[in-house]
Amino acid sequence: MSIEIIGPEAEALLSWQGLTDALEAGHRLPRAEIKDLFLYRGKDTILNRAAWIDGLAQLVKVATIFPGNGALGLPSIHGAVNLFDDRTGDLRALVDFHLVTKWKTAGDSLLSAKRLARPDSGVILILGAGPVARSMVAAYGSHFTDARFLVWNRTAAGAEAIAATDARVTAVTDLAAAVRQADIVCSATMTKTPILRGEWLRAGQHIDLIGAYRPDMREADDEAMRRARIFVDSRATTIHHIGEIMDPIANGTITEADIAADFYDIAAGLYRRSSAEEITLAKNGGGAHLDLMTAHYIMGCWTNRREPQADQSVR
Repeated sequence: MSIEIIGPEAEALLSWQGLTDALEAGHRLPRAEIKDLFLYRGKDTILNRAAWIDGLAQLVKVATIFPGNGALGLPSIHGAVNLFDDRTGDLRALVDFHLVTKWKTAGDSLLSAKRLARPDSGVILILGAGPVARSMVAAYGSHFTDARFLVWNRTAAGAEAIAATDARVTAVTDLAAAVRQADIVCSATMTKTPILRGEWLRAGQHIDLIGAYRPDMREADDEAMRRARIFVDSRATTIHHIGEIMDPIANGTITEADIAADFYDIAAGLYRRSSAEEITLAKNGGGAHLDLMTAHYIMGCWTNRREPQADQSVR
């Protein structure tokens, strides 16, 4: 069996609708077996993630996260994605790491927003001005087609750089005022100290937390967690692994029972807002099973690229 080498050129074949359909379909298959390995050296991280979904495929993804690389003019994240055949275990594809990560991360949050945000959401605030922020403008914009975007960043120049390249985007400096104005608040920062305060939230908002991926990282404070109805993409990769959920459970602000649903509850109709007034909050923790679903979707688009009418959903 030949091995597909799938690079960034495959991006032209992808769609956000196609990906979210694939993610939903993947969560109708048997529950994924997932194993994560984290190694730390100060601020640096090695993350090794593996997933197996019976009937779909297996995946091993390795990432190195070195926040100090920016000072060297280098990307802070590197890695590799290996996709294996479910029937034989053969290596089927080497998929571009950054392509998988970009689409998995943004697609994860988009799926939550399609389920939890109010359909009439017209103002979307993004905290952070890195690559994820740019991806979220594209992902959210594909569904909330009339929305306008606000971008806030600790360094104003970063937000202004995004605004300069996209007419839908306005850079803002007053974070509290921007949060109060927004229908969707998406936080994609590397902060360890919460920057999103619950006292700023208002009825009907949807909060999307992306940035925290370590036990010592949080973006939203306890008041935000207390006021919101909480959802996660995966209980298995968030509750006992990421400070965003671990900390408020440890200090008694919330309990595990306050996690309303994860993506495996979509089929049962549980991953949804219960009223127009409630504040919904989704923690995007990622997980190798989501990388697997995304890489499999990308491979399907790539192998069928000469058949544009083919169904690209997971099957």
